[in-house]
Amino acid sequence: MAGGDGLGRDFGRLQAAYATSSLGTWLALDSLPLIAVLVLDASAAQLSWMAAAAGAAGALLAVPLGPFVEFRAKRPLMVRADLVRFLVLMSVPAAYLLGLLSYAQLLVVAVVVAVSDIVFVGASGAHLKALVPDRQLVRANGRFETIIWVSTAVGPPAGGALVGLLGPVATVVLNAVSYALSALGIRAIAAPEPAPPVRESGGSRMAQVAAGWRVIAADRDLRLLFANTVLVNALIMATAPLLLHLMLHDLGFTPLEYGLGFGVPCLGGIVGARLSRPLVRRFGERRILLGFGAARALWLVGLAFVGPGTGGLLVVMATEMAMITCVGVFNPVLVTYRMRRPPRETLARVLTAWTITGRAVTAAATALWGVLAGLAGGRAAIAVAGVLLIGTIALLLPLTGSQKVSM
Repeated sequence: MAGGDGLGRDFGRLQAAYATSSLGTWLALDSLPLIAVLVLDASAAQLSWMAAAAGAAGALLAVPLGPFVEFRAKRPLMVRADLVRFLVLMSVPAAYLLGLLSYAQLLVVAVVVAVSDIVFVGASGAHLKALVPDRQLVRANGRFETIIWVSTAVGPPAGGALVGLLGPVATVVLNAVSYALSALGIRAIAAPEPAPPVRESGGSRMAQVAAGWRVIAADRDLRLLFANTVLVNALIMATAPLLLHLMLHDLGFTPLEYGLGFGVPCLGGIVGARLSRPLVRRFGERRILLGFGAARALWLVGLAFVGPGTGGLLVVMATEMAMITCVGVFNPVLVTYRMRRPPRETLARVLTAWTITGRAVTAAATALWGVLAGLAGGRAAIAVAGVLLIGTIALLLPLTGSQKVSM
């Protein structure tokens, strides 16, 4: 039965589940690196290695999962991914209370969560396309983008305060619980799920695994957006451990101040997500992908100039606000475009391939930037990433053609 917003009650249930897990995730922003720094006294290089190992191992283990996700019912896979994340995250507070927590355990937890994330993303995209009418996809993705930025605005400051009040593992517990609640919300969806695509007969398993990448490679515009998005995300994420270490270790910011530095600017993401649909309606999908795709790449270099005290915190907030506002406009348009381009029988594999590649490239970039930070310092490494990020705009310039987007 449709809800008053035209998206339906089941979409409301999915949206509530997503909001719960998103808030838990952002409450626990960088919780494992924070625990590594505050409890295990990890170095900046170890933080980079942790992020790199999680991304690389998670991507490697997830490579054969494309067909596994494609040819199975999506909703049960989403529930199982949530429950796995709940169980593995709860192992962290258990080990902490017993005095057994180690850097190796944090690595294992990060890897398992990364694999589960990839399964969930691949399944949820295909599930959403089946649940929501095509003409409502931009609107639905705008809702999810808004949830992300509301959670990001609220979560890090609240998480930083909780760490200060209750200790370093408090937000990990809340994140784990949020996945359990998300699983319950997804199970409450009443609409029958369409049958999954039938596995192709006669094809090799390797060909089925590679199908997602083949679809991306065969579509010129999708290929350009894929390359741009993977590189942009990798360069941004590669600097995250370095900035965390710079702010908390070198410049003496508290976890609360660190959370505020990244939470408050996310108000720009909320604004961007709300503007995305009317901007596409007025200027067209192509101009938004080009304009805001380019604009989101201009700001990272500013984080190389962060200093101590209030002034440094304001630099972080201003830089992040500008970048996140552009991302908030760009992402719903990109996600909708990516859902519409592939045939239904390959969509889950395209989304899985996209996520695996993004995680693998991010892992490699994070490891490389950890080495660069060791050689030249964190500020220099952040500056190099910022300059290279501006260069990714070139990948968007060849985009041609425009397709009308239903609003």
